[in-house]
Amino acid sequence: MAENFDVIVIGAGPAGYVAAIRAAQLKQKVALVDKLWLGGVCLNVGCIPSKSLLKNAEVAHTLRERGKDFGFSFDNLKLDYGAAVKRSRQNSDRLVKGIGFLMKKNNVAVFMGEAKFKNKSAVTVTDKDGKVTELAAKNFIVATGASAAAPAAWKIDGEKVLSYWEAILQDKLPKSVVVIGSGAIGVEFSTIWNAYGVDVTIVEMLPRIVPLEDEEISKELDKEFKKRGIKTLAGHKVESVETTKSGVKVVVSANGETKTLEAEQALVAIGFRPNSKNIGLEEVGVKISERGFVEINEKMQTSVPNIWAIGDVTGKLMLAHVGSAMGIICAENIAGHETVTLDYEMMPRATYCSPQIASFGLTEAQAKERGHEVKIGRFPFQANGKALGLGDYGGFVKIVVDAKYGELLGASMIGPEVTELLPELTLARMMELTPQEIARNVHAHPTLSETLMEAAEMAEGHAIHI
Repeated sequence: MAENFDVIVIGAGPAGYVAAIRAAQLKQKVALVDKLWLGGVCLNVGCIPSKSLLKNAEVAHTLRERGKDFGFSFDNLKLDYGAAVKRSRQNSDRLVKGIGFLMKKNNVAVFMGEAKFKNKSAVTVTDKDGKVTELAAKNFIVATGASAAAPAAWKIDGEKVLSYWEAILQDKLPKSVVVIGSGAIGVEFSTIWNAYGVDVTIVEMLPRIVPLEDEEISKELDKEFKKRGIKTLAGHKVESVETTKSGVKVVVSANGETKTLEAEQALVAIGFRPNSKNIGLEEVGVKISERGFVEINEKMQTSVPNIWAIGDVTGKLMLAHVGSAMGIICAENIAGHETVTLDYEMMPRATYCSPQIASFGLTEAQAKERGHEVKIGRFPFQANGKALGLGDYGGFVKIVVDAKYGELLGASMIGPEVTELLPELTLARMMELTPQEIARNVHAHPTLSETLMEAAEMAEGHAIHI
């Protein structure tokens, strides 16, 4: 006989486990199902362990390349990448255990196994030993995430041709890597490997690296990467990826000409596909897009009223924090609790390469395309005292403002810790503050956040320090 719940959440990543907690807080009887692990890709093989590796990479880069700037030197510097990976796994494991604690604290029943809809009111869960459990619920939340996408011909083998999964777990450094794709995963791994002396070449099919960011951001990152010795081939299409005895051979083309890149490994980082197959969604009437994403309304509800979907499987914006926000709103809608509607375009976006990239809303080009008369407030970190003190002063803050109404339309930033500067701007946007009010807010000195104040002052026409 099936065990009954008010809400069953399928998928225990940042979208799913957050939805489960919020539903439990709203007095729902909740079950959480995952076939692999609590915390999902993000906590186990994604954003959390990668940030640990990036911190190690920052230290490695300072020791290898910047000792003279800071007044120290080494006769025999030894960098242990295996120790960096071990630290990343410890941090990941610690947070995953924390999720388990939170499930117990909130009385969320956890079932480890593969879920499949039996009908609109029940799922079966098959564990690793083949045992099948039937669970029933009034409402279901699908939070199954997404997986790395790659052409079948490229044959990811986990040794010479990697996805992010193998790349983040391997504890030995390759001598050389071709990174295919310059989104967040591509540029973050490029930063890590380059810091340890690996020969890195990035191949991007679109005309510039980090192509979804403001054009000035792309140019600045390309400049900084070249300073570090990272080679970039934008506007190049990958024709083939083949393994050899010594590594990989990647054939690329541009303007009718081809060239062959050889390296020890290749990282495929060209995007993700939703995990919407083989869970019985279409069989129970849930509408799926041509690309495989689960279609939802602003409440996170699918075409079947008691089945909801959140996070990467919806394709709205594949970011962990967006998935978590969707999970909270979904749980509140199910419980009939007061909630909000997400504006996906205004969600914060963060990339942790070096220098970091942070943005939200519209780029300058997008704002102009939509007919806005824009004002730009732009301030370089080179004029910021805290950045100079850190010895990390490349990049800038750029805010985009509607000239007529003073509305904050978006921002693009590249430089030290800019991902930490985003909340002030996204909060300002949510609360309908103008650059004038950001500029009037007194910022502590010396801080990196002063660049936001200075950029706002520039947008208002009265910059102080530039």
